[in-house]
Amino acid sequence: MPNMVRFHLHVFGCQMNVYDADRLRSALVNRGWVEAPEDTAEVIVFVTCSIREKAEQKVLSALGRHGRSWSRASRPLVAVIGCMAQRMGEGLMRRFPWVCLVAGPRHLGLVPEALEDALRNGKRHLILDADAREIIDLDEIPIVRSNPYKAYVTIAHGCDNFCTYCIVPYVRGRFRSRRPEDVICEVERLVKSGVLEVTLVGQNVNSYGRDLKGYSFPRLLEDVASIPGLVRLRFTTSHPRDFTDDLIEAMARVESICPSVNLPIQSGSDRILRLMNRGYTVAEYAAKVEKLRDALPQLGLTSDLIVGFPTESDEDFRASLRALEAFHFDQVHTASYSPREGTPAARMTGQVSEETKRERLCAVNALQSEIALEINKSLVGKECEVLLDGFAPKGEGLLQGRTATDKVVIVPGDANCLGKFALVKFVRAEHWCLHGEILSLHPFPLREREVSDRAG
Repeated sequence: MPNMVRFHLHVFGCQMNVYDADRLRSALVNRGWVEAPEDTAEVIVFVTCSIREKAEQKVLSALGRHGRSWSRASRPLVAVIGCMAQRMGEGLMRRFPWVCLVAGPRHLGLVPEALEDALRNGKRHLILDADAREIIDLDEIPIVRSNPYKAYVTIAHGCDNFCTYCIVPYVRGRFRSRRPEDVICEVERLVKSGVLEVTLVGQNVNSYGRDLKGYSFPRLLEDVASIPGLVRLRFTTSHPRDFTDDLIEAMARVESICPSVNLPIQSGSDRILRLMNRGYTVAEYAAKVEKLRDALPQLGLTSDLIVGFPTESDEDFRASLRALEAFHFDQVHTASYSPREGTPAARMTGQVSEETKRERLCAVNALQSEIALEINKSLVGKECEVLLDGFAPKGEGLLQGRTATDKVVIVPGDANCLGKFALVKFVRAEHWCLHGEILSLHPFPLREREVSDRAG
């Protein structure tokens, strides 16, 4: 196989896909390949998501555009991996003859060799996850990453919750914890490569260890947090039903575990939560939030909310609005319900019209924007430490970073500031971020929890 094969990655969806892409990037670079812009790449890999139809449509549109170059001698090899590849399977190859590889997320370990074979012999590969419990993973630590200072580490594969709207158990398979020693070794290697902040990811991180004897998620958090040189530790996503008291105690006790939690509520209506098979009531959710905020006064709390679930009435929707007002989330990832073929909710009667879903989505977004702006405005004039990890997406001479509580902060600065902890004074607020000015820069944090970046 010749060296210097040029490749390009398109990443869609969740943090687990970012992690998979970083591992694949590292594996290809270690084989002598070179990452390049899409228009010069010989291999283009789409790392895909199936959570919502919109995510899949973006990939289908991008795949269709490659048909225009299919007749050229310099046409690139196109591969599709991940959840959408698993869900659509051979249909992607039939629809797009220029797609040479389709691989599910539990067989990532076979992808590099399959790509090389496709380049060498022109062979097409269909690698689907036939066994929901089997994993042929890519044994590669993501040393070559899109962000040199932060990294994701998957701690478990699949999900056994079977929420009625969710496609994940069908495309990512059944739940399985990674061995704790493998997770710890990977984080150690990442820290040695310059990583300051690690986020442990899984479809439900709180389930970690249920298939291991005598080893729990709080213990994993504490073991990882004790690794020398790791400054910040985060995790996502959590299930409210499984968020335990000992997890809250670990967060309050261990300094490097960031006081930020994504705790998806999904609906403010108990009736809809039952139909979703979420396993908790709004009152039970509220009790978890109260415990978290009592133990972590600085807590940054975000959530997920779906509108327009089948049979959602006006009263059910108003209950979701009341939940936003009651819990005062810092941010909420909102979405209108998207039927996923093969899930129970897609077969339910009482599907809500697209017009109603659009109206409800606009209403929750407007309300949450007001709440987030109110919270952020209350922080103007305060000071907090921010890890500066990249250039801001818009604006010349601006950097972006996050507080320990996961607030996005934009400050003026140059590349010399990246990878450092800045003591920042907040000077202006938007609903999605804070703008600030750098007071001082440090290679390590001076104070994480002495300064609160949330209104009391």
